[in-house]
Amino acid sequence: MPVLRNARWERFAQERAKGKSANAAYCAAGYNEHPGNAHRLSVNESVVSRVAELQGRAAEKTVTTAADIARQLDEDRELARSLKQTAAAVAASMGKAKVLGLIVDKSEVGQPGDFERMSDDDLRDFVMREAAALDGAEGETRH
Repeated sequence: MPVLRNARWERFAQERAKGKSANAAYCAAGYNEHPGNAHRLSVNESVVSRVAELQGRAAEKTVTTAADIARQLDEDRELARSLKQTAAAVAASMGKAKVLGLIVDKSEVGQPGDFERMSDDDLRDFVMREAAALDGAEGETRH
């Protein structure tokens, strides 16, 4: 589908494709805030199709980017092996594993023994606070 003829509709579709709410996208497109009109535009057939197209393109770029990086790391690994640089070959393999999500960096919270000294209630409260903090941090990156 080509770019929408109405420039505001196109901007609205682009903002929706980025994940903005209908009302936020409506305002970003230059309209005055009006939730009813924002919803109406968000279900417009042309806009829905355009948003789907934009999201599809973004997904393709993401997949292509991950695949490209993995391919480049394979090439780097082979070059390092041919030059007998084992550390560089291992680093390329580890980099590829991280790009593909096979390795996740982890860190421990607190000092050794901290959790052993906590009561069950204290430990439950600690876990709930940490989970709430993670939920808040994820919410910030979504906007």
